[in-house]
Amino acid sequence: MTDVTKEQVLDKLRGVRGPDMDGNIVDMGLVSDVFISDSKVYFSITVPAERARELDPLRAAAERVVKDIPGVKGAMVALTADKKGASSSAPVQRPAAAPSQAAHSHAGHSHAGHSHAPAAAAAAPRTPTAAAKAGIPGVGAIIAVASGKGGVGKSTTSVNLALALKANGLRVGILDADIYGPSMPRLLKISGRPQQIEGRMIRPMENYGLKVMSMGFLVDEEVAMIWRGPMIQSALLQMLREVAWGDLDVLVVDMPPGTGDAQLTMAQQVPLAGAVIVSTPQDLALIDARKGLAMFRKVEVPVLGIVENMSYFIAPDTGNRYDIFGHGGARKEAERIGVPFLGEVPLTMGIRETSDAGTPVVASEPDSEIARVYREIARKVWEQVGAHQGDKARTMPNIVFE
Repeated sequence: MTDVTKEQVLDKLRGVRGPDMDGNIVDMGLVSDVFISDSKVYFSITVPAERARELDPLRAAAERVVKDIPGVKGAMVALTADKKGASSSAPVQRPAAAPSQAAHSHAGHSHAGHSHAPAAAAAAPRTPTAAAKAGIPGVGAIIAVASGKGGVGKSTTSVNLALALKANGLRVGILDADIYGPSMPRLLKISGRPQQIEGRMIRPMENYGLKVMSMGFLVDEEVAMIWRGPMIQSALLQMLREVAWGDLDVLVVDMPPGTGDAQLTMAQQVPLAGAVIVSTPQDLALIDARKGLAMFRKVEVPVLGIVENMSYFIAPDTGNRYDIFGHGGARKEAERIGVPFLGEVPLTMGIRETSDAGTPVVASEPDSEIARVYREIARKVWEQVGAHQGDKARTMPNIVFE
């Protein structure tokens, strides 16, 4: 069997149409340098940052055609953005919706063709006050995981951080606060509907020892979410305060990308112990991350630190390290603005494959080097929570891995 070449890969990728069906992704200059290691192909596609979620089918199509090349054992394709890609297209506008279009069915019931969102999702927003920022009974600390833009691996980081906190001895839950693109059902391989228990309370779903709540459990996957501020705010607060979380040391909140309604609701009305910012080494990702940092600082939420995701690539056959997207940008940014640098997560096929399969690497490969990276990040995060809460956070047990 002949070795796969970059020319073969690029030739196949010329069959993938670009955004908005213009040209092809190779001739448009959207494909990064192609890296081939152990018959596995790695590359990225540059897209406008604000369209990263919308253009994921383009990434999937590119990955599919490359996997079909004889001799290719696997392919890993990332959507990424730089200054050129960021300005190439206007953001997608969501149609406005009247409150009457919000779902009417309660979380505990199912009706074909209707959303299963919390009943009060269209309720008017409450004015942020000190009283409104009451904590959640039984939950010790709430940590937001945020990013300035999509496509940086924030949700995968959130899941593995939550599992790493649990592996380090804590009782952990995770809330998927991305109303428009919930990913926890897939990342944690959970299906079905939560059950309603006494009063208006809902029992969270569970897997891998985590208690989980997501709009993805309440709304059919094909339902288009066109909610605006008040509905988003109400739905988020219900998923926080009308869920029977039980006794948790920490609740990790996977925030949607950007600095919109959901982020402001969480920052203004929820007593966050702090925020973790996820970025890649790229200039644009860091620029967007600064917006998130600025928002949390304005509302006096401590920034616990920055994680550099897709930091570097280790070739599985040679062990050589490659900085595909650059390297060290997040560390330098953390030093510049005076917040902790929490760690570097490498770009690996394993993280991608386990995430797609709903078997996160910290749970499925707990003794791997990647799992150790996440556990160290979790240790630093919890130390920062303790520091910002005056050491009120429960001391993390000293777990020794032989």
